[in-house]
Amino acid sequence: MNPRVLLDQLSAEAAVSGSALAARLGVTRAAIWKQVEALRASGAPIEAAAGRGYRLSWPIEWLDDARMMAELEPGQRLRIGDVAVHWQLDSTSSELMRRAALAGGDLLVCCAETQSAGRGRRGRDWRSPLGGNLYFSLLKRFDHGMGALTGLSLAVGTAVIAALADCGVEGAGLKWPNDVLARGRKLAGVLIELGGEFLGPCHAVIGIGINLRLPAEVAATIDQPSIDIAALTGAEPPSRNRLAGRLLARLIETLDCFGAQGFAAFAGEYARHDLLSGQPLRVHDANGTIDGTGAGVDERGALRVRHDGRVRSYDSAEVSVRVR
Repeated sequence: MNPRVLLDQLSAEAAVSGSALAARLGVTRAAIWKQVEALRASGAPIEAAAGRGYRLSWPIEWLDDARMMAELEPGQRLRIGDVAVHWQLDSTSSELMRRAALAGGDLLVCCAETQSAGRGRRGRDWRSPLGGNLYFSLLKRFDHGMGALTGLSLAVGTAVIAALADCGVEGAGLKWPNDVLARGRKLAGVLIELGGEFLGPCHAVIGIGINLRLPAEVAATIDQPSIDIAALTGAEPPSRNRLAGRLLARLIETLDCFGAQGFAAFAGEYARHDLLSGQPLRVHDANGTIDGTGAGVDERGALRVRHDGRVRSYDSAEVSVRVR
């Protein structure tokens, strides 16, 4: 049984009995129960009540490439190499890394309704419940080498903030080097993976996960405080397709500017959303743990921390940071 066909039979307005679903889909009630349990295990927002049947906790808006593309300017649409929407992948970024190695094309987009092996920085798992959040990756090719991409994750962070604002979501900020936080909790994350030649040409796969609706049972399994857009808006979160489209549009603008000017063009915008500047920090690196005060980022996008009157810069590969 196609799981999406079953989900399309459910709504947030009224419950549907298992026997009614079985009759509609031409299967047994046991098959319906088995599929519902599998969908719930994947994070689908299905509620079950004895004697009433099944209903959705909230309406699911499926991702749609045409609706995403409608958010782009005409010139931007012409530049998109491909937009692929999958039901399930191991990881949208892994899919684009595989595609990058096999074929050409620039500005390739990959989204999924759920991921079985989504990942964040330093190999952390990124929990990917079905149909509630945005799992998005973009492949961008560069003629120059990888060294010119220093600070790219920070520039991408400003694009995420701008896309959220386009959709009416305010109050988010940036935690170096790749987290988007709101109310002190993680709302979104950025993961950039590079491929190609070190001296050029090269490519970047930009992976972005944004929590629109994060089920409580999923949030409880995440190893850091998390939040979703629904909690920020206090109402219905914006359309997933609109958010994906605005994110794509903002990323194209950002990547064009970054390719021409590097991180320097985004230093001011990043500073406006920097959640660590002026904050007491605890930095962990290969030499141990040291406390200090955030002092912004340098022209390369490295974190600046003041320790006993001296400022030291840290590259993203060397440290993790926690506000004390």
